[in-house]
Amino acid sequence: MPRLPLDPDETLHVLVPSRSVAEAVEAVSPRVRAHRVEASDGPPSGEAVDAQVWVPGAGGVPPPDNGFLEALPRLRLVQLLSAGAEQFVGRLPDGVLLCNARGAHTPATAEWVLAATLAALRGIPFFVREQAAGRWSFGVHSSLVGARVLVVGAGDIGRAIGRMLDPFHVELTYVARTARGGVRSAADLPELLPHADVVIVVVPVTPETTGLVDAGFLAAMADGALLVNAARGVVVDTDALLAELREGRLRAALDVTDPEPLPEGHPLWAAPNLLLTPHVGGAVPRSGQRAAAAVATQVTRILAGQPLADVVDGY
Repeated sequence: MPRLPLDPDETLHVLVPSRSVAEAVEAVSPRVRAHRVEASDGPPSGEAVDAQVWVPGAGGVPPPDNGFLEALPRLRLVQLLSAGAEQFVGRLPDGVLLCNARGAHTPATAEWVLAATLAALRGIPFFVREQAAGRWSFGVHSSLVGARVLVVGAGDIGRAIGRMLDPFHVELTYVARTARGGVRSAADLPELLPHADVVIVVVPVTPETTGLVDAGFLAAMADGALLVNAARGVVVDTDALLAELREGRLRAALDVTDPEPLPEGHPLWAAPNLLLTPHVGGAVPRSGQRAAAAVATQVTRILAGQPLADVVDGY
């Protein structure tokens, strides 16, 4: 595993996006100096140009083309506050490592999946609209208890979702790129999709997963099934999903869209059978604390000469 070389008495300069992250990393050791910068403001100045580590903001904004990275000759690590790293892969200078904050947003994202799945199945959006209109509209909707659930993505978030689903006695099947113990291969999706009541997508963005949920994927899903996307918008073919929603054959709960943010007037806003939230799956107060703690842990490893954690492959 890669390490970040640092002399025993050398100061570690870290570019950070917020006071909370600055306080977390400086609390690790007097050898750490945090500098609050915004990459969008242009190249840093002063001691900040000596930074070996850059922690971008939590929004996942890619490196700007404004001379910011070129002004950091000693930069050796970009440490993300998120698990998603697709905006940075292939966009960093040679010799600069990329690490994510795997696990920092796992509990909140898994919680959103459970909440959105329950809400969509039990018809909560419908009842909220009826409440606003002052109508007492009795209706029978689906149930999560005993449902057949397919989780596409068997990583940290997928496993957390599985644990949260356990009390509902669902019939749970995991799918990942390659098969392993208790996990089916993505090649088995055509066989599995027709039998799932709920399909939850929590895969990372890669060339293989971009557009994974296309017209063929959706057509293979059972009538009335629910698609839940807590991955990234580009994983789902928006036009293909819109066609299924408009026909009333499928339902969906989306925390992410393509494009994102969703522009005013986009057809998804008015799509039937859709529960839509604005990428808030990981947006709870403790997620920020966990992300800052992940950065502090990484800084601790650097000072101790230990291998870096959560290095993103293929950057």
